[in-house]
Amino acid sequence: MTKKSSLVALGLAAALALTGCAGGNNAGGGDAKGSALTIAKPDGAIATESNNPWVGDSSGLKLGYINAILEPLGLINLIAPDEPAQPWLAKEIVWADDYKSVTFTAREDVKWNDGTDFSADDIAYTFGMFKDQPELDTAAIGVTDVQQDGDKVTVSFANSNFVKQDKVLHKHIVPKHIWEKVDNPAEFENINPVGTGPYTLSKFDTQSVELKARDDYWGGKPAVPTLYYVSYNDNTALTTALANGDADWAQAFIPNVKKAFLDKDPEHNVNWAAAGLGIDAMFVNTTKAPFDNRAFREAMNLVIDRDKHREIAREGAIPSISSITGLPTPAGDPFISPEYEGKEFKVDLDAAKKTLTEAGYTWSGETLNDPAGEAVTFDITVPQGWNDYVTGISLIADAAKTLGVDATVTTPDSDTWWEKKSTGDFQAILHWTDTGSTPFNIYGDIMDGARLKALGESADFNFGRYDNPAVTTALAEYANATEDAARTEALAKVQTIFVEDVPAMAIGTRPYIGSYNTRSYVGWPNEKDAYAPADPTQPNAVLILTKLKAAE
Repeated sequence: MTKKSSLVALGLAAALALTGCAGGNNAGGGDAKGSALTIAKPDGAIATESNNPWVGDSSGLKLGYINAILEPLGLINLIAPDEPAQPWLAKEIVWADDYKSVTFTAREDVKWNDGTDFSADDIAYTFGMFKDQPELDTAAIGVTDVQQDGDKVTVSFANSNFVKQDKVLHKHIVPKHIWEKVDNPAEFENINPVGTGPYTLSKFDTQSVELKARDDYWGGKPAVPTLYYVSYNDNTALTTALANGDADWAQAFIPNVKKAFLDKDPEHNVNWAAAGLGIDAMFVNTTKAPFDNRAFREAMNLVIDRDKHREIAREGAIPSISSITGLPTPAGDPFISPEYEGKEFKVDLDAAKKTLTEAGYTWSGETLNDPAGEAVTFDITVPQGWNDYVTGISLIADAAKTLGVDATVTTPDSDTWWEKKSTGDFQAILHWTDTGSTPFNIYGDIMDGARLKALGESADFNFGRYDNPAVTTALAEYANATEDAARTEALAKVQTIFVEDVPAMAIGTRPYIGSYNTRSYVGWPNEKDAYAPADPTQPNAVLILTKLKAAE
């Protein structure tokens, strides 16, 4: 129900045992050994080089290669967030009971790729930058103080970071001896990045980015000697590259994945979409008809077919969402309140009609009328070109028809849609929630009053303007509790309101998607060994790169 607060402190030997990193795996003969890996995304040309680890549109972050160069202090398995964090650059991580501070012990025998020793000074300097320059703190962890004592660094925060543990631990640590000379870190392009990671940047151009393995990496020399990061024009081009072997590892939704990719080499091609704590949801405007009426929201929730959405809109390529709490499984299983364990979504038209009838709705022939006698209609929108989302809202519109509701599908351009979404100028949209190490993002993004904006003002979430002080209080209690019992109680309140008041409708999981082949390397994460999401753009990518071994 709540995330366990204990963290396992591992020494260097234990870390190497966990990562399976033995060094020198790429030496010797054989076709697989010494092969490069091409890592791909469908984002178009790489226009400008920037390796700033905090600027969201930097090439290093967008393509993900910064995760092979710079490293975090610890890793949280975002598809199994109830597991203890794995220390990385910190050999020990100790949170205060109230999660308003955390103490890191720096790992020894780590060198930056320019030969300089890594130390606690670098940890203190990095978090000191977040304190002194909040614009770098894009996850809003709110650093208030940084104290160093030998190899230990204690970072304090304005508020509890229980729900942002992954955001704290996954911060890239940068070298003090480089960054202290930078006048404006937010604008620093970091063209020659100095990192502690297993790879160094060796070449950048608009076609691809090349990284080379380090011989002196603290975790042992990686098995893969060379990484190429390539950005294809679109999903079609990327899928072709994966199918013919030009790309080896990618993060992208592949339409018709079985025929387009898996069947091309069933022995080696893998597509794994592992659920984390993020979902796709139908956000509805709770200030406008028809979704200002809870009975109608309940009825729509009862006729949406999540299995059909998974099979048709997402082509069976993602896990289904089944719990009425909206939490994906198995990642969300430890957080589901006892009263909702085993309770799953199911299409129930009779129950939906009964709910509407009891609330004063009537039918004129096949048309549903609201209690005032007006025909019920609504528009549901997503941007044109978002094919899986367009199919998804079409399925929702079909479900509405079973109630006698005319739901119109509209697909404006993305800029128009984005503006209307933010200002609340819509009736229903399909949108995602953020993800993290707890369910806070799912519930907070949908119904946290702390994010409530008036209609016409730009909101970053709670697009439906859901206003319920009880859930806002419960979310704050969950985030700031100092004991698991209090967290459990607060989360139970949040889930009850989500289930009973239906501020939005959970439609499907928003998994971490990874496609790869095992022709040259083994040791990838998969359903049987789910040690990390297979998405190459996530911080956990460094763990995958250190676990890969040459195929026999």
